[in-house]
Order: sequence, then structure tokens, then C-alpha cells
Amino acid sequence: MIGIGFGTWSWGNQLLWGYVPEKHDKSLEETFNTAINNGLRFIDTADSYGTGKLNGRSEKLLGKYISKLPEAKKKSIVIATKLAPYPWRLGRKGFNKAFQASKERLKNKIDRVQLHWSTSRYAPWQERQLLDNLADLYEKKEISEIGVSNMGPLRLKWVYDYLRHRGVPLKSVQIQFSLISPQQDINFQIKEICKELNIELIAYSPLALGVLSINPGKEILPNTFLLRSIFRRLLPVSYKLRSELYNIAKERNVSQVQVALNWCRSHEALPIAGIRSPSHAKDISRTLKWSLSRTERIKLDNLSNDIQIRMPNNPLQSL
Repeated sequence: MIGIGFGTWSWGNQLLWGYVPEKHDKSLEETFNTAINNGLRFIDTADSYGTGKLNGRSEKLLGKYISKLPEAKKKSIVIATKLAPYPWRLGRKGFNKAFQASKERLKNKIDRVQLHWSTSRYAPWQERQLLDNLADLYEKKEISEIGVSNMGPLRLKWVYDYLRHRGVPLKSVQIQFSLISPQQDINFQIKEICKELNIELIAYSPLALGVLSINPGKEILPNTFLLRSIFRRLLPVSYKLRSELYNIAKERNVSQVQVALNWCRSHEALPIAGIRSPSHAKDISRTLKWSLSRTERIKLDNLSNDIQIRMPNNPLQSL
């Protein structure tokens, strides 16, 4: 059965999530420990997570928390970071400095390195060099797994073949995937490719930045301007869908969040929900204890297909 993980985009992000070190760091450490103690083993981060001078904050916090774990528990978790293909990261050694910085922040605990986005639309030559850079690190046993993120079906196949010719496996692809994610037809194409090529499919923003967690009778708006604008756009159009999420949750005596996450799992995607409190960690961990029925999944599929206004496209998603 498909597992579940958690993401740490909000850990250090002031613009979207309103992060304040003095206010949130102690709670985030408790959140991390609660997640690990409740069986969550896959953790996603990135070297670009953290606003402005807090760049890299997510990795730094994770490294601090990981270093306090017993050795056996530390070995049982998978830390997957992402390296951003910024324009100045060039050549076959373009990621080396960034990789070493991430490794230092994460206290040498990096299991998977993912290319954060594809440069195929504007600098395909750069992407080839950076993929070779990751393959070199894999062959030197500096990393044990390679993944990619924000890639469409055409580029995913190309990258898979490119690495395969070097004898290097592609472990995973990470895409925006939820009941109201954009380009759902393309997402399902990617799903089939993953199944065919034995690539792990990871769903980021599985709760659509929290929209799918909102009870249909309580139209709560978040604190930051950017999130409020997204919620105002998506809450009305998702009302019927969220009502069905609520109904399934009530019938099963679970949370609405768990229903939305298990929809991803029912489509063979590993969801990585963002967590910012111990209660978040406990809630998403309970998702592992049950699964949607086929009837429930189809009903949610149909409601999802009816939604015309969806989450914003990621401009860095390749074809």
C-alpha cells in the first residue's frame, strides 16, 4: 500500500505561511518528533525553502531535529531534498557547492536528491549537465537515490532514458496532485508512466494549500495575503467537493484531511502534506490506518472533474 510523507515548505517561509522563528521553531521540533513517532518516514525539503535571509531554513531545522534522533530511528527515515537549478548553477559541477551546503545543513542525512524543476523550456543544456552532476554523485555513493520534480510526461520519459543510459535509476517524480490540482489529465498520464517505469509518484500540495481541509460550513480564511486570495478563488467552486469530503469523513469518523490524502493514495501517489503543528502530524499519520472504497474514490473523481477553476499552474512545470 502507498505510504505517506510530510513536507516542510512552510518551515522558514514568511511570505506564504507567516513563519516567525521565535514563535514557531519550538513547536516545529515537537511536530517533527510527533510525525516520526507516529510512523511518518518520508520527509521532503529543498535548499530554496526559506524566505530571503532565511533561505535554507527548512533544511537547517530538519538537520537540528534529526541530529537528536537515536541512530536506529535516524536510519529508518528518508530525507529527500531538492536542489534548485538556478541560472548560476552551471556545468557538470553546478550542483556540487549547493549539495555540500544542503548536506551540512542536514547533518549529513540526505537519502534522495531531486532536481527541483526542469529547465527544458529555457535552458535544456543546463538540465543535461545538472542531471550528469547528480548521476556523478550517485556513482560516487554520495547519494543513494535521484528524483525529479515539476516534470510533465514528455520530459519525465526523456530524463528516465537519459539516466538509464548511464545505468542510474530514477527513483521518483514529484508533481502538484490533489482533487483540485491543474492539468489533471496530464497528472494521470504521468501516473501511468510511473506505473510502467517503476517510478515513485509523489503528490505535493495534496490538500491544495489547505483548501481541501476547510469544512464546508466554516469558510475560514488564512492570515497571509497570498493564501487568502487563493482561498477566496477556490472555496466557492470546491463547495460540493468539500461537502463530500466532509460526508465521507463524518461517516468514517476521520478528518477531512485524511479523506483528501487517501484520495491521492487511492491513485497510487504518495502524498506529502505540509505540517506545522503536532496535531497536524497526528492527523495525517492516521491516514495510514484506512483506505477509500472504490465507490468513494469514484464519487470524488467525478466531483473533481466538474471543477473548472483549479489551483494555479506551476510555471516551472515542463511538458
